[in-house]
Amino acid sequence: MKADKNIIERYKKLIKTVDKHRYLYHVLDKIEITDEAYDSLMRELLEIEEKYPEIISSVSPTQRVGDKPLDEFVKVKHEVRQWSYDDCFDFDELKKWDEKVRRMVEKESSLKGEKIEYCCELKIDGLKIILTYKNGEYFQGATRGDGSVGEDVTKNLKTIKSVPLELSESVDGIFVGECWLSKKELERINKIRKEKGEEVFANTRNIAAGSIRQLDPRVASERNLDSFIYDIDRINLSPSLRVKRSNPEIDDFPKTQGEELKLISKLGFKTNPNHEVFDSLDGVEKYYQKWAKNKDKLDYGLDGIVIKINSRKIQEALGYTAKSPRWGIAYKFLAEQVTTKVEDIILQVGRTGVLTPVAKLTPVRVAGSLVSRATLHNEDEIRRLDVRVGDTVILQKAGDVIPDIVSVMKDLRTGKEKEFVFPKKVDACGGDGSVERIPGQSAWRCVSKNSFAQKRRKFYHFVSKKAFDMDGLGPKIIDVLMDNNLINNFDDIFTLEKGDLLSLPRFGEKSVENIFASIEKARKVSLARFVVSLSIPQVGEETAIDIAENFRSIEKIRNAKVEDLQKINGVGDVVAESLVDFFADKENKKLIDNLLVQVKIEKAPAATAGARKLSGLSFVITGTLSSMSRDSAKAKIRALGGDISESISSKTSYLIAGENPGSKLEKAQNLGVKILNEEKFIKLIS
Repeated sequence: MKADKNIIERYKKLIKTVDKHRYLYHVLDKIEITDEAYDSLMRELLEIEEKYPEIISSVSPTQRVGDKPLDEFVKVKHEVRQWSYDDCFDFDELKKWDEKVRRMVEKESSLKGEKIEYCCELKIDGLKIILTYKNGEYFQGATRGDGSVGEDVTKNLKTIKSVPLELSESVDGIFVGECWLSKKELERINKIRKEKGEEVFANTRNIAAGSIRQLDPRVASERNLDSFIYDIDRINLSPSLRVKRSNPEIDDFPKTQGEELKLISKLGFKTNPNHEVFDSLDGVEKYYQKWAKNKDKLDYGLDGIVIKINSRKIQEALGYTAKSPRWGIAYKFLAEQVTTKVEDIILQVGRTGVLTPVAKLTPVRVAGSLVSRATLHNEDEIRRLDVRVGDTVILQKAGDVIPDIVSVMKDLRTGKEKEFVFPKKVDACGGDGSVERIPGQSAWRCVSKNSFAQKRRKFYHFVSKKAFDMDGLGPKIIDVLMDNNLINNFDDIFTLEKGDLLSLPRFGEKSVENIFASIEKARKVSLARFVVSLSIPQVGEETAIDIAENFRSIEKIRNAKVEDLQKINGVGDVVAESLVDFFADKENKKLIDNLLVQVKIEKAPAATAGARKLSGLSFVITGTLSSMSRDSAKAKIRALGGDISESISSKTSYLIAGENPGSKLEKAQNLGVKILNEEKFIKLIS
């Protein structure tokens, strides 16, 4: 298949964009996009080259390992070429690599009977370093550079306390590893920089690289860098014998990667203790999943694991491609940022009539799930991002957070992109379809408040976990019930009979029983959930909880005046007026009266003085908790008198950080907010 003009244009722009960020990251140690977004662009580039090999350019970033060193440093030609590992991103890709390795091993007669094992090591997110020793003494330190030529950073690496100045044996050797900075050290440095009014560092990798490549070694010395060594490029194990890694006839060199790590440690280097050897890919996958789950508990950054065929004999036989060793691969953790294209921007009608712009995306896998849509929130957000139909964007997903577009890659624009303009009419709004911008807000809404689309979304919300929590009665079931005119108002759900559902196609007896069991269970509901279920404009879960705790009965809430509501912390003029207007509406009064015939609102027990130990403290939860759901954690905090917020500010007392905490963790660090891991949080509420 021949590449058309658009493909060639896209390919050339990708090369320029990837090269730009490659230069910023590898040469200048500046970062504009995350590693995951960079990997995503590289993968698209590789896919085009695999599909259209005739257009491959000699200047494509895929054709080289690294970048040129800075001119200010003395250049070092590496005695042994420095390689980078190919990447895989899921178990299927890992299996394909393994199958390829096994086919090559089977074809090699000298490897007959050689056992295939996998040595797995953590992929440290730092800067690759190459250390040279002569007669057991530290002689030179260098960066990888472009793989053939690096930079002489001997004095800077000498400041790292874990880099030995003298080995335990008087050997000549070249050793490879990673220089890194601890998360605690990053916090310490950023605190000092913040006090001085200086810009804080974004991540540990960036500061480690920047520290090593300072012309003044005192800067590196002040930053308490660390290292892990994981490879021997060359070593002589006796005065008369010089062993080169590429010579398979020499037996003095360790026969496996596991043994090589032991030798490295014996010589006095620091090695990462978390390496393991497995005889099957199942073991490798368990190792990967273990560290994907626990990576944030370590004091250094990880972005995956490295898998090496354990046998050195197999390694030597398989050799290298132009860029990478055939006997090893990097298994990257699930990307939290990727790039994709905006195919269209559509408007979605919410339960309160607010219109939410949604980007329809070229499907892309991010953080383990296939994503084809992302919210753009409102008109102002579209303008801030300057996102247009046809743009390439960076998509982010952290933990269980909804995917979000964080920036537009304007370098890749062709001029054919189209700006989005809010229409004057939207069919889904009902009536004549008119829309209006809400005064004083960035949101648009339907003028008609009773469109069918709105009613559907209100029903979806009514049965959701935050409201009546009717398990098994999801959007698809609600759609069927509404399409068959079985429900029109919320209270209709409680008057359904089993025969109504059994008469519908694809409704079995067991599933109908489960639905009705869920409906019966929902007849008892807390006051806060009842308020949440009503879809009152401006009233979310936290506001509903505050109102319920203050008034403690639906009747008092219904009869409250604006000034009564304004006394509640967090309830402003807009929310108070919205509540009063809602309960004053004749149709809403009727709806609540009908619901109260069907359900019983449970009274929350009055809080005792001892149960208010978190009173006056505000909490934000980010990431995934392993011992409880986020909703459970919120409930425990509220039960102890604490407040919950969705956004970080200087007034936040604690950030509870689970796995995959996302950008909130960095913001909390910058603001000096106290951070609790799950273990410390449990101690606090016990």
